[in-house]
Amino acid sequence: MANHRFAPPPTRTPKELGTGRRAPVGRRKFLGYLIAAPTLVVAAEFTRQQVFDGPSTAWAAATPSGPQTPEVYDLLDALRDSMRPTANLIRIEVNRDGTVSFALPRSDNGQGIITSTQMIIAEEMGLEVDQVKVTLADARPELLFNQLTGGSSTTFTTYTPIRVAAALAQMRLLDAASQLLQQDVRTLTSRGGLITDATGGSVPFSALTERAASAVDRQVEVALKPREDFTIIGKPRNKTDARDIVTGRKCFATDLQIPDALPTVICRAPDLNGTPDDVENIDEVRNMPGITDVEVVSTGVAVRAKTFGQAIDGVRALRVQWNDGTVHGEDDESVLATVRAAELPLAVPAGVGETIDCAFTFYFASSSSLETNSAIADVRDDRAEIWGAMKNPIAAQADVAKAVGLPQSAVTVHVTEGGGSFGRKLFYDAAVEAAECSKAFGKPVKLMWTRADDSRQGRVHPLSTSRIRAQISGDTVLSYEQRHTSVATQVNPGLGEAVTAAAVKAPLGNLTLSESIFELTQVTPYDFGVSTRLLNEVDMRFNTTSMRNIYSPNVATARELMVDRIAARMGKDPYEFRRAFLKNDRMRGVLDAVAEEGRWGRSMKAGTAQGMGFHTEYKGVSAALVEIDTRPATVNRKIREAVTGPRVTRVTFAVDIGLVINPRGLEAQIMGGINDAIALILTSSLHLTDGHFVEASWDNYFYTRQWNTPPEINIIIVDSDADEPGGAGEFGLAATCGAIATAYARATGKVPEYFPINHKDPFPFEPKPLVPPIPESPTDGLRYTY
Repeated sequence: MANHRFAPPPTRTPKELGTGRRAPVGRRKFLGYLIAAPTLVVAAEFTRQQVFDGPSTAWAAATPSGPQTPEVYDLLDALRDSMRPTANLIRIEVNRDGTVSFALPRSDNGQGIITSTQMIIAEEMGLEVDQVKVTLADARPELLFNQLTGGSSTTFTTYTPIRVAAALAQMRLLDAASQLLQQDVRTLTSRGGLITDATGGSVPFSALTERAASAVDRQVEVALKPREDFTIIGKPRNKTDARDIVTGRKCFATDLQIPDALPTVICRAPDLNGTPDDVENIDEVRNMPGITDVEVVSTGVAVRAKTFGQAIDGVRALRVQWNDGTVHGEDDESVLATVRAAELPLAVPAGVGETIDCAFTFYFASSSSLETNSAIADVRDDRAEIWGAMKNPIAAQADVAKAVGLPQSAVTVHVTEGGGSFGRKLFYDAAVEAAECSKAFGKPVKLMWTRADDSRQGRVHPLSTSRIRAQISGDTVLSYEQRHTSVATQVNPGLGEAVTAAAVKAPLGNLTLSESIFELTQVTPYDFGVSTRLLNEVDMRFNTTSMRNIYSPNVATARELMVDRIAARMGKDPYEFRRAFLKNDRMRGVLDAVAEEGRWGRSMKAGTAQGMGFHTEYKGVSAALVEIDTRPATVNRKIREAVTGPRVTRVTFAVDIGLVINPRGLEAQIMGGINDAIALILTSSLHLTDGHFVEASWDNYFYTRQWNTPPEINIIIVDSDADEPGGAGEFGLAATCGAIATAYARATGKVPEYFPINHKDPFPFEPKPLVPPIPESPTDGLRYTY
């Protein structure tokens, strides 16, 4: 059960607003553009807003820490700066039927940005939400970095430009209506696509769109609707595609009916990134029922057939000799040893004060989303057309063009709605593979990765360690240092290009790419004296990705466990300790909200406990209070073909993310993050053995299941006076991860040293074979339908 409520913001002045908070700005003027067109088309210019960060008002015993990079300039700022130059190319069009169209240059993978964008436009133009038609834009190279979906940046980076364009369209329609009705524009009102004057006369948008159009491109100044007049933004709303999702009508890539695009599956190597050397029976497989084509491609052997089942049968029948993969012979322990050897030294030596050392390991996790990696391709001699849920379609377009030997201008990339991403769809390897297959066959293909492909050959969250040292004296923390070391996280293509483009504006802009992202996202939110956070990465040729929340879940888990240890050493309650050392009133307000709602400190039975976690990122602050049950009857409960273990029984989560567009959408994002956190801390990991990952399905990759989901989730959206939204897509993970880990430690009396906590248990399943690489095609699916 999930509940949410609004909590008032803590009283504070603009100088006390803390990390990422912006002071209200009133009715500033913005620049927009009228675009020469037969009907009304408008665009916006992106204007920088001033950031107000204030001094700490922490507990007297806290030694103030110096400013950290994200408190001045963070990842959202870098992404917005990279997108700023082409914001005027994002356009809104008023159609002849009175509706408004907007091609959103982002990728919606279930996070609800189509709905929130409809709400923003409808708010500014006085329309009903269903009068706004939002689609996903094809790849547009002229947008440069302004067609990237990542880093929880979509709403933050598009909110103002979309509002400016919508406000300009509304202004032009009102001006046109005032001429047609011969009334002063100040007497007109607009609602639902109808403009009405004081005498009762009215005219619909459809009668004005040509009259309001511009003959030439020109710049215009416009004021935005004041927040106190909002009637749509801030009100809970279901996703506009919710009915299609629950009734199965929603279309994803493999649902599209593209002429002659037949199902295609690739036979992949046993080793990670292994390549084909020789195929013993390729002609035999070509003659199997339903098989139309079999060809060797760079990543394996591609099989095209009339059905996916027949393609899978063909893959299973192939006898292939494989070259070793990129991590041949490696396993968890060998990789961990390499990572530990790369840990950077700590600056403050032991013994400066009372020294507390901690070290934690985080194993590989799969970035496999509900919709497997899929794409459709139709490659011809002179052109190519691609369909897929790509979060960086411009880079995809360039790489497809290179792969098939065409100019980029000859490749059309259609962005489809996706069924989940978790960072996976920042990489478009399925699109490149589909294009390669289509060229090899000379025919269109509908390529689908199987679940086994995604688990064993797909993108993963890298294995990492986090080492922390704190020096304390009495009730003071003298220093706090964290060294995070990881198998290299691949961020190019994806976030990398945009961050690189803005790096010259960022503090410490000369850092390497991964270090830049780490530096732009990680904040220790406590006044812990001398405070340092450093990243080092080891390139070990794994397929990695900036999985949901990138570094923060692991960094926050380690940090919050250390915070509890420091509090215990000082004899302080974990909540009171955090409250005393947090840097500002905004943070304390969120912590107080979660402690009150979650009834911190209530009596708990032996083997159960509460835990707390705190995190700041994406212009917001969050706190989680978790209750966990580690009693034997719970841990050892039996569910058929299931992993059980400790159960999180209750989660209370408080978040101040700035201006909230759709509270229901925010709640959904937080709930998803909570379930991700349960998986990462308790059950979900990949086991590396002799150069390959063992898990080959969600049957044996144990993401949070119904029996591990909390019976009660309470989400508190702390009201905010911010003038713009922060980022919410990934914000539910880090604080919850920390809270689950601290709750587990308090319930068991033992601080875990690695995550998830069940990783070293014997495999609770029979591993699926490496050859053939995927399970047989289903023949009894109707037995499991309703």
